[in-house]
Amino acid sequence: MQQFVYSQAYSCSDELAEAGRKLFAGPCEFIKGVVSISNLPIADRPEVCFAGRSNVGKSSLINALTGRRSLSRTSNTPGRTQEINFFALGNSHYLVDLPGYGFAASPPQVVKRWQQLVRKYLIGRSNLRRAFVLIDSRHGIKAIDREIFSLLDAAAVSFQVILTKIDKVKESAIGELLYEVHGKLSTHPAAFPKVVVTSSAKNVGIVDLRSIIAEFEETSVG
Repeated sequence: MQQFVYSQAYSCSDELAEAGRKLFAGPCEFIKGVVSISNLPIADRPEVCFAGRSNVGKSSLINALTGRRSLSRTSNTPGRTQEINFFALGNSHYLVDLPGYGFAASPPQVVKRWQQLVRKYLIGRSNLRRAFVLIDSRHGIKAIDREIFSLLDAAAVSFQVILTKIDKVKESAIGELLYEVHGKLSTHPAAFPKVVVTSSAKNVGIVDLRSIIAEFEETSVG
């Protein structure tokens, strides 16, 4: 599958691609899952978080990014599905996996607890450099995604949309999809204007996403 490049899609330079390759070539490990703000790791390095509806492909994307097939499986074991899970890229960055939202089968008190935890995390995490909001390319942006966008706007957290499973969409429809997504993002002040088009199965967009994360250097925390 060819790499798609459109005016609304992010595409990295060769220099940034190499920086991303080096960053993700190093060690990466699961650190901890937390259910309260008091248990968050020390904010001593840049971090990015991944949010999205249930089954949007977060685990697959994190595995593809790190080149480890089962890294995020740790966060999907029973009892951890409602935790904020931290992965360390050596000593330089944190990757943060937020619980999937939009799980209709969950009890209201579980949903409320998740919302409170995530809101506190987004508002109070000083080293959070960007939130990546994953959108299934086959379904587009839903009302619940717009709620997350608004939460990120209110928290003044820069966010960027990642379109997942692009290999499941006809190539002729991708341009229109990007145009639609870009239009919806234009009303959100915290939104980064360029979306990242990805397919974990076909390794599309992985180089671009690695390069974005590599731009947030260790020296930027302080």
